[in-house]
Amino acid sequence: MPLHAPTLVPSLESLTATDTVVIGVSKTPEGPLVLGDGFSPAVYAALTQALAHIEADGAKDSTWRVPAPHGMTAASVVFSGLGEAGSSAEALRAAAGYAAQSMNSPTRLVFALPHSDEAQAQAIVEGALLGSYRTEKITSQEKDTSPRVAFLGSLSSEVLARVVSGCEAVFMVRDLVNAPPNLLNPVSFVAEIEKRAQGSSLTFEILDEKRLEAEGYGGISAVGKGSINPPRLMVLRYTPKNSTRHVALVGKGITFDSGGLSLKAPTAMVGMKYDMTGAAVMAAATLAAAEMGAPAEITTYLCLAENMPSGTATRPNDVITIKGGKTVEVLNTDAEGRLVMADGLQAASALSPDLIIDIATLTGAARMALGERYAGLMGSDEAVGLVQEAATNAGELVWHMPLPPEMRAYLKSDVADIANVKLGEALGGMLSAGQFLKEFVGTTESGELIPWAHLDIAGPAANSSGPYGYTPKGPTGALTRTLISLLMS
Repeated sequence: MPLHAPTLVPSLESLTATDTVVIGVSKTPEGPLVLGDGFSPAVYAALTQALAHIEADGAKDSTWRVPAPHGMTAASVVFSGLGEAGSSAEALRAAAGYAAQSMNSPTRLVFALPHSDEAQAQAIVEGALLGSYRTEKITSQEKDTSPRVAFLGSLSSEVLARVVSGCEAVFMVRDLVNAPPNLLNPVSFVAEIEKRAQGSSLTFEILDEKRLEAEGYGGISAVGKGSINPPRLMVLRYTPKNSTRHVALVGKGITFDSGGLSLKAPTAMVGMKYDMTGAAVMAAATLAAAEMGAPAEITTYLCLAENMPSGTATRPNDVITIKGGKTVEVLNTDAEGRLVMADGLQAASALSPDLIIDIATLTGAARMALGERYAGLMGSDEAVGLVQEAATNAGELVWHMPLPPEMRAYLKSDVADIANVKLGEALGGMLSAGQFLKEFVGTTESGELIPWAHLDIAGPAANSSGPYGYTPKGPTGALTRTLISLLMS
């Protein structure tokens, strides 16, 4: 859906009689505390009294709506719970987002949450915009229920533009993941990114199924050959002047995952349109970073295929050759993401970049271990530290997982360099998948692993429960802002 540009409201005198004003409520031992900016003592007293009447407690992910009190020019007030965190940037971002999610009309929401600096002001606007997202249904009855965001305060035009670009990137991911798989396949995915990149400073290259096979991209070719929709590798390049760093990004883009010949159960197949989230995140982050003028050179590999069963599909026990020459025995065709990512990691490594980051909805094991809010983070210490810092800045959740060297032995093959799984092994699936990917990350001239971070977003990519903070039910766009933060640093 399109993002409605936010407006700035300089003072309370600029409110209108149709506005809805969002005010914070903090949870304290003494009871709920009204937190807002610029209201008179009489209005504060009336708001506090209203809280007592409706028994609002200030809990996170809660809102309460009341008529605007006498002395306030507005139609109504939405109290949004800040929890016990008070006015931290992330608490403000979440409270603003949940208030925006709670509104189901295109009314103007004026956010009057308290803020003491530009970082907190930015968090409020960011959360409000992210919470204003609405899934566009495929229906004959179009209805816009997204609120219009206004902010009581000021932000520099530069910061506001960065916030809007970052939120538009998240919207792009959510839109792409929401698209049904009969409309979004590797070919149409490429066309959509081409359309969105028009007018940007990006250049791109597209490898079709013939080039993929001819140039040795055995993983993407093997996964995609069972589908009537052929695979693609899309390479995005951003080259600013005087860049001193080069970052390579690799995203998993399985536009639908049936499991291939290792067919998933019917209920497990529902939702597998989201298996292209990694590619969507990397495409959106690259576009946003280019728009914001990121200082580093960026090369992004979108590894796109549809994993389907057919007479031409890859079989269990097939041996394939990944870009660069290593061979893989495919024991489970439903462990396909690591095969397309291996090609992307090898192609990225050939550039000898300063940093490689990959992102994928890679394993159900990550979701089982970390739930739906944390992304599993693995890799070399330097790269992991950079991602952790960027995630903290963005208010997103990652958890550093180990890459135990003994798990490499799980992937031994009698006939190839490596197997894509160990059949029957239920333990440590996220970690053995990370070990598989590590096998395809190149080394520096000194023989050290190129700084590399792997993000397994099988959990946070889609929220199966109810909305919270600025995160809706369904595709979330998680880690997009983390990647943007890192690319801009």
